Amino acid sequence: MKTLFRATALAASLLTAAAAVGQTSVSPYRPGLTGEGAVYFLPKTALRISVLVEKTTYTPGDLASYAQRYLRLTNVGLEPTVSHRVISVGQMAVGVADETKCYAVKYNPATVAANVVLSDDGCLLAVNAEADRPELPAPFRPAEREEAPNPRLFMGEEILAAGSTAKMAELTAQEIYDIRENRSMLVKGQADFMPKDGEQLRLMLNQLEKQDKALTSMFQGVTVRDTTEHIITFIPDGPVNRHLLFRLSKELGMVDADDLSGAPFYISIDDLTSLPPTDEEAVAKAKAKKKTTEQGIYYVVPGRMRATIFQGVQPIQSAEHPAAQFGNVQLLGGNLFNRHFTTHLWLSPVSGALEKLLPLPEEDGKKK
Repeated sequence: MKTLFRATALAASLLTAAAAVGQTSVSPYRPGLTGEGAVYFLPKTALRISVLVEKTTYTPGDLASYAQRYLRLTNVGLEPTVSHRVISVGQMAVGVADETKCYAVKYNPATVAANVVLSDDGCLLAVNAEADRPELPAPFRPAEREEAPNPRLFMGEEILAAGSTAKMAELTAQEIYDIRENRSMLVKGQADFMPKDGEQLRLMLNQLEKQDKALTSMFQGVTVRDTTEHIITFIPDGPVNRHLLFRLSKELGMVDADDLSGAPFYISIDDLTSLPPTDEEAVAKAKAKKKTTEQGIYYVVPGRMRATIFQGVQPIQSAEHPAAQFGNVQLLGGNLFNRHFTTHLWLSPVSGALEKLLPLPEEDGKKK
């Protein structure tokens, strides 16, 4: 397998370099496999940030103004409200194609490296090996919510025929107290009609509990909570200090970044990589030399980054990840892909790092 060149910013430069050495021309912006070679990207590391937002909707009961008088319930709202809050923030590292790191290879008849595996976006995953395709977590699915029963289904004729809201509240409260007394008598075993077995007792208690909650909601109101997942992809190109990630409004939920009604959430990226300083001129010369003389496969020696998410000034979540863009690109020598070796190569889909390399002599491979 022979490395032809590293792609630059323009497709034209790729075509010119390929024509100069009499090799197959492939556009750097259309990675893929052909019968003669392959064009591939190396990845850069992005952060997939999952934010779970809980929406709480309160609807006051029809008898809310009588909650204190008849049921001694305090702090009962008389107006409907909607509020949002972040209940969870998670992050994971994922790989995305880095179009500034595009390479082309041509299959050489003298080699046995002709099986190149690419991801859907053209990143190199493996050579002469089967690669596991990276999979994202399953989308968040909220638990099913049981539909609240209509409290009026548990009201008797006298309550429904009440001539005023005050009278309805009085009769409904009395019904609630009767239900609670019957439940207490069942639990104590003092009811006039005791169930024959434990299962029947359980059903009766559940029914009384359902009636109690339904009728009490006429005073206390109904609170419904819904949780939704928001996915944010953040691709750092270097260290970042408190970059605005998103805004959350208590009343409106997720809002635009320029909507100051939302409280800000920030992200900071720290470069944890410890690499020796390099001579930029020497590096540039080495890269120019590799374009025309060296053979092999490019991979990444990744650095590390720490991502911290803040709610205002308070850090709420932090994690460390390998980061391709904080590392450097290296060349795996083409002598591992000559006719005497069957080299199996796996790269990390997240960081482009060399995960596994199994250079086996061809004869040993046949014996196995």
